[in-house]
Amino acid sequence: MLELKNITKEYRTGDQVVQALKGINLKFRSNEFVSILGQSGSGKTTLLNIIGGLDRYTEGDLLINDRSTKEYKDRDWDTYRNHSVGFIFQSYNLIPHQSVLSNVELALTLSGVSKEERRERAREVLEKVGLKDHITKR
Repeated sequence: MLELKNITKEYRTGDQVVQALKGINLKFRSNEFVSILGQSGSGKTTLLNIIGGLDRYTEGDLLINDRSTKEYKDRDWDTYRNHSVGFIFQSYNLIPHQSVLSNVELALTLSGVSKEERRERAREVLEKVGLKDHITKR
């Protein structure tokens, strides 16, 4: 389970402070499929980066399986990203000569998952997000 408690994210440049997230409270259940929608600049990417452990929140707390991430070390974040969360980027950070399926499988390859299992898991997740018909595209 994943829970965000009063998450705030501020970016500072010199004397200027931009508040990207202001007191976000969310709770995700296991195996729940969620869409995050909003206008450009509303904080969607910032929120996803925090949930994925790619960026740190300024205030509040992110709980993963009822454990606070306030004291997470780099190895804790690495374990979380390797076993609990994945990223599929829309257009950048993809390997252009690889298929959609191969790009999704890549993270599982780096985590040591067998070829059969990663192929099955990648196909399953691509089907869940409506990309089943695009798995062979580059």
